[in-house]
Parts: sequence; C-alpha cells; structure tokens
Amino acid sequence: MNYQQLAQRVIDGYVITDEEALAILESPDTELLAVLDAAYRIRYHYYGNKVKLNMIINTKSGLCPENCGYCSQSIVSTAPIEKYPMMKQQEIIDGANRAASLQVGTYCIVASGRGPRNQEIDIVVDSVKEIKEHHPEMTVCACLGILKPEQAQRLKEAGVDRYNHNINTSARNHTNITTSHTYDDRVQTVERAKEAGISPCSGVIVGMKETKQDVVDMARSLHALDADSIPVNFLNAIDGTPLEGINELNPRYCLKVLALFRFINPTKEIRVSGGREVNLGHMQPLGLYPANSIFLGDYLTTDGQPGDDDKKMLEQLGFEIDLTPLQQASC
Repeated sequence: MNYQQLAQRVIDGYVITDEEALAILESPDTELLAVLDAAYRIRYHYYGNKVKLNMIINTKSGLCPENCGYCSQSIVSTAPIEKYPMMKQQEIIDGANRAASLQVGTYCIVASGRGPRNQEIDIVVDSVKEIKEHHPEMTVCACLGILKPEQAQRLKEAGVDRYNHNINTSARNHTNITTSHTYDDRVQTVERAKEAGISPCSGVIVGMKETKQDVVDMARSLHALDADSIPVNFLNAIDGTPLEGINELNPRYCLKVLALFRFINPTKEIRVSGGREVNLGHMQPLGLYPANSIFLGDYLTTDGQPGDDDKKMLEQLGFEIDLTPLQQASC
C-alpha cells in the first residue's frame, strides 16, 4: 500500500475502507515508519507541529458502583487505591492554577461514579465559574459520568467547554468489559453534551481483548459521533481488576493504532492518553507524529511521566505547545 497517496486522499476528503484500515493495523513492522510518516502528513496539514497539553484532577476517587473491568475505582476492583468523596471547590481551583502555570491548555475535572449527584454538579459549576474568571483562555473539560440533560445545560452555562465520556470499546465488545451500563448509555451522554452546546470528547481503551476490526469500528464510531477530542488509551492492566494480567500490546502496534485514528479522524484532536508510558515506552516520541495531544502529569490512579520530561520530549521533537483557546481553534 502507498500510505502517502492514501494520506493525501484523506486530506482531499476520502474515507478509507475497512480493508485499508485493517491493512494499517496489520502492516509489517518494517513499514512502521512509512505508516507514521503518512499519518504525520495528515496531522501536519491540520495542526502543524503544535501539541495540546491536558491535565487531570481526580476530584472523586473510587466509590463507583459500576463494574468496568479495566478500572481500579470500580466496585469489582480490589486494587489498593486512595478513595475519597468530592473535593472542595478551592482544591479544584488550585489545580487549575497549577495547570495554567505549566502551560496546560485543557484542565480536566474528573469524578468517579455512574453519574454526578446534583450536589457534585454544584461544586463543579462554582469551581468552573471561578476558574474562568482567572483563566478565561483555559479549556475546561468535565468528565463526571452519565449526564442528565439539565446537568449538561448547567455545566454549559457555568463555562465548561468540553465534556468527556469515552465509548471505551466497540459496541460488540462492550458487554465483555461492563454490564452495569450499556454502550448506548455512553453514546447518549456524548449526544447530551453536544445538545447543550459543549464540545464532545470521547475515546477508547485499546488492549481489552478486542479484535482489530473492533479497533476500526471504534475509530469509525467516534467519527460518527463527531467527537472533537479523541483520547486513545492503552490498557494499563491494574492488579485487582478483572483485566489484571492482560498484556496484548506492543509499542509498534500502539503506534499503528494511533495512525489509524488519524486516518479515520483526520481533523480531530487525537490524544495519546492513559497507558502511554507503559505501552509505548522508549517509543513515546513517535506517538506524536500521528497524535497532537498528550496528558501532562499523572492519570486517575496511575502515575504518568514527569511533566518536565514530557516538555523536554516536545522540545527535542521540535514541537510547539499549543495554547490556542478552544473557541479560536480552527479544527
């Protein structure tokens, strides 16, 4: 396959076929650099060498009634994690101030649970209002679980720019990962955020016993959802979770997955997310040729790479931190 020609066709508006998508995932490792070069051609066309930085604050940890097999905060997990109720408003604001000092463009307010109680929405709303007063240029993303329409509207009115609710896996594979909510529940929450005028963020976790066709279907589902930001997580199998011990990934395949997501979602923010350090290892820098966004610092219950190391990586790649406010972004 001529990946460069395929990339140019995608830039011109072509939608790749399943056969072409699978050929990317199944390409021999000897063609890896060619695949990445072609994905970079698409990425550069829309985003140049800019990289968006994101930071998470885990405002409520554990205590979740859902049975998601990958999650250390789930009711079925025995992982020894810190558990605490919703943080106070000032703690959330302090996190935003720290993010701003580190040139983080998107601040992600995350809380465990099936969905937020109204009292938790109150805390987020009040926090976001104050964050926006001090950092109007900062993109604020909320990730609070399954939303009711009126909750989505309150978040929008408070100044929440983006809402994250991942589809996580394909519709076909969903019941193998969780049965306490449906795939459609997740899609509906993304749609409710969009209806409220909030930019949709939705992504996946790769490495949960899915097939390559599942990965293609996941990328296509996010295209159909028109998700503006797509976090691509790679399973970091945590001891004490149902997926403990699963290790299906290698760095080369992970890079092909990122390339595939760029080919299918050419204009969208593709973020290398959880499991980046564990699954890409020393090949992490190559992930930013198809992707244009990363998390800085730690994840929800697992450690990330030190932020200074991430910034050195970007500098050595010749990439530039993108501080363009969401409202001014062209893509």
